[in-house]
Amino acid sequence: MHRKAPLKIIGSNAERTRLHNRKVVLGHLRSHGKLGRAELARLTGLSTQAMSNIIAELEGEALILAGERQTKGRGLPAVQYTLNPAGAVALGVEVRPNAILCALVNFLGDTLYTKRIHIKSSEPAVVLPAVKAACDEALSSIGKNAPPVLGAGIVMPGPFGRVGLTGAGKAELVGWDDKDPQALFEDVLQVPVRVENDATAAAIAEQTTGSATELQSFCFVYFGTGLGLGVISNGEILRGAFGNAGELGHVVVERGGRLCSCGNRGCLETYTSRMAASEFLQKRGKSAENQKDLSDLLAANDPDLEEWISEAADPLAQAIGTLENLFDPEAVILGGAMPPELLERLIEKLDLIDATVSVRADRTLPRVVRGASGWMTAALGAAALIIHDTYIPSISKVA
Repeated sequence: MHRKAPLKIIGSNAERTRLHNRKVVLGHLRSHGKLGRAELARLTGLSTQAMSNIIAELEGEALILAGERQTKGRGLPAVQYTLNPAGAVALGVEVRPNAILCALVNFLGDTLYTKRIHIKSSEPAVVLPAVKAACDEALSSIGKNAPPVLGAGIVMPGPFGRVGLTGAGKAELVGWDDKDPQALFEDVLQVPVRVENDATAAAIAEQTTGSATELQSFCFVYFGTGLGLGVISNGEILRGAFGNAGELGHVVVERGGRLCSCGNRGCLETYTSRMAASEFLQKRGKSAENQKDLSDLLAANDPDLEEWISEAADPLAQAIGTLENLFDPEAVILGGAMPPELLERLIEKLDLIDATVSVRADRTLPRVVRGASGWMTAALGAAALIIHDTYIPSISKVA
């Protein structure tokens, strides 16, 4: 996990809770790498005694390590504390209509384990035991003396709940509309669970270890089975009122166009998505069910795939122009379950609209870039969200 800029967060001896103060300390250690007790007290605004208590507690739980001593001025050299990579782990799971992707990361966010499991149905009765088995296997991969599990991030394609877009399309999960996924997964896994939109989790992964490590405002266009959008604005995740912000695939780009499973016509994902590419190529007698199929066709300079890329680029460019004017991002990133070389080819084909706020003289980045987190992007992002929640206090809960 890349270090971020120093955090501007402080603790409190009275008003804030113990959990909040622990998070403040862990957040500063994540940001700075290593700090002494006095430095931590100064940065957090906590008393020396309060800091000593927190340090002792975190050391006792093996979340931090006491390292070498560092001399600064007179007196006994100060012990430097760091986060313990092996102090805890977090699980990340992406549920797709036909697959489960499972990841395990350590306390620094480094990847320890990844696996993809095929499922025949996306119904809860199939998904829940499959996720349980996948998480058990992930934890067993690190041996009997596994560290504590902070929780599991579960990412699923939206929309969440019964909404006007809900249909029986290939990009949606079946049987979840009236379910509480957090409660169901917590009951099965017996750890704290956070449920998130897959595109949002993918954006977090990209900011943690991918192409957006230096960005504070960006849009992540996520190629799952359908097409999703994760938006990070000034470092904050944009979720919407019910967690459904980012249904980019169902933005209409051609009025009266192709029929979409959501009931509309001309939705973006009927033109530009992995599902759209597969259907386009199947009509021409070619298999494109997975990334390898698409990579092989691209390597062979397949004319039908090239035709699809050209067809997909125009509506995507239109959508990107809309995203730029809506969110004013530093960049729009394309990533997810598409071969990296195909995404590069798609970016090359984009004829971007000039009349957007992203066309400016002081631009230093390309308007559109390829993501670097790969096919496990959303699952890794789900685990990163659990780690993030451990480091960063929620001001609304402690004010």
